[in-house]
Amino acid sequence: MTRWLPPVLGALLVIIGAVWTLQGANLLGGSFMSGSRMWLVIGLVVLIAGVALLSRSLRARRARR
Repeated sequence: MTRWLPPVLGALLVIIGAVWTLQGANLLGGSFMSGSRMWLVIGLVVLIAGVALLSRSLRARRARR
């Protein structure tokens, strides 16, 4: 696996999770997901997974130096 893939994937998951969380919380409207508790939960799970992947990949990068 290339070195840049995990941090990029983690950052994308953070962005997507944040958007879904905001839509689920009805803070970002204009979608069928707006105001839906299900998308709030899904967004939080994706957001946490993205933060975990991003922090793990950055820690591994520091350990290689």
